[in-house]
Amino acid sequence: MIKNRVWLLLFLGVTVQSHGQSVKSAPVFSFDDFYSIVMEYHPVVQQARLLPEQAMQELRMARGAFDPKVETLWSKKSYNDTEYYNIFKSALKIPVWLPLDPEVGIEQNTGAYLNPERYISESTDHRQVYGGISVPVGRGLFIDERRATVQKAALFKDMSEVEQIKLINKLLLSAANDYWEWYDAYNQYILAEQAIEIAQDIFDRTRLAFEYGEVAAIDTVQAGISLQKRFIEFQQADADRVTTALKLSNHLWAEGGLPLELRDDVAPEAIAVIATSAFELEALVEQARNNHPELRKLELKNDMLQVDQRLARENLKPTLDIGYYLLDQPFNANGERQAFSLTDNYKIGLQFSFPLLLRKERAKVNHTSLKILDNNYERSYREREIINEINALYTSLLNTSEIIGRQRQMVEGYERIVDAERMNLENGESDLFKINVQLDKLIEARSKYIKLNTKYKKNEAYLYWAAGMAVVN
Repeated sequence: MIKNRVWLLLFLGVTVQSHGQSVKSAPVFSFDDFYSIVMEYHPVVQQARLLPEQAMQELRMARGAFDPKVETLWSKKSYNDTEYYNIFKSALKIPVWLPLDPEVGIEQNTGAYLNPERYISESTDHRQVYGGISVPVGRGLFIDERRATVQKAALFKDMSEVEQIKLINKLLLSAANDYWEWYDAYNQYILAEQAIEIAQDIFDRTRLAFEYGEVAAIDTVQAGISLQKRFIEFQQADADRVTTALKLSNHLWAEGGLPLELRDDVAPEAIAVIATSAFELEALVEQARNNHPELRKLELKNDMLQVDQRLARENLKPTLDIGYYLLDQPFNANGERQAFSLTDNYKIGLQFSFPLLLRKERAKVNHTSLKILDNNYERSYREREIINEINALYTSLLNTSEIIGRQRQMVEGYERIVDAERMNLENGESDLFKINVQLDKLIEARSKYIKLNTKYKKNEAYLYWAAGMAVVN
């Protein structure tokens, strides 16, 4: 279950609004907490979890072809007070996985004009018990439509589980992307707020210096323009923060399908950039080769095609079905024990058919073989594409990690410069143009640093997604 404290960061049905207040000390809504809520209650996750159950019902329906079945036939004809025939037959058929069709039943036939082949002796009240099997010794011996359907349904169940993983991974990638977009907008908002504080301090000092006659009036105008510029940037950053928070709320749901939204004062977690090692890259590549949903789906599709191919090849054989049924053995219709004999009291039959040209059957075999070849080509291409994408994202992560380190050093350098210029301004040794230029560079450097961190986390999410894994923090 989700930690109780997480719910303190969320509330029902209220739109996030900006109040312009400082949110430096805001409670943190971590990525792990966000991830847990998405996995627990998101409607798409709930839908994805239905797929295996739906596939299980498909498998259950396919297995229904092997359900025991009771069949009853009754037919009677009476004309001019004469019973021409009265035919009754009831049987229990028990399909099994092996190529056998067991059947046990009873017949009772009477009538003045009954077909002689249906005649049953009066000694058992015109009733006869029979039991036996029908065996396909040609087509259908190793596989038939019933067994093929069950095998494909079982593979479809596995495929639905793969599809479930694929859908959830795609959702988590989208959710992670929105979380880090919110992180970027929130921290740009904090940066804009800090820029206002610095610009306000510069304006106050400039105005005080003007009152003491140390600077010209135009300097206060320039400082005021810079302050207004920071306010405009802050308003835009605030709007972006609210927009991304609302977008993030699309992924937040409570039990029972109730939508949640972030409180206005909630902050994202701080980012810790830990570069992915070469060992982790190898593990991700191996994971992708063996368990990537796209590749697993193609493998399962290939297994289904193999079943179709086996069935198509089986249909190249002639149909030769043999049936053998014992009559009134070892008991008759009156329950009396009878002597058992395979050469007496029986019915036997044989059915044979064979298309001479086999055009339909041979075309099916060739068509299935082409599908398998096409599927294998697609899998090889997709595997290469996935592995290259993983390597490209890994390289991008390494480069971004190095750039982040250098950018952090640049930010620290500009911070020292701005602090020194503010000190010089206080001592009357600097001018507004110079300090504003350095402040612009500092804000630009900090903004780029935030965006680089955002880019790193988004690419990290893409890396795990590309490897066919759920996005992790």
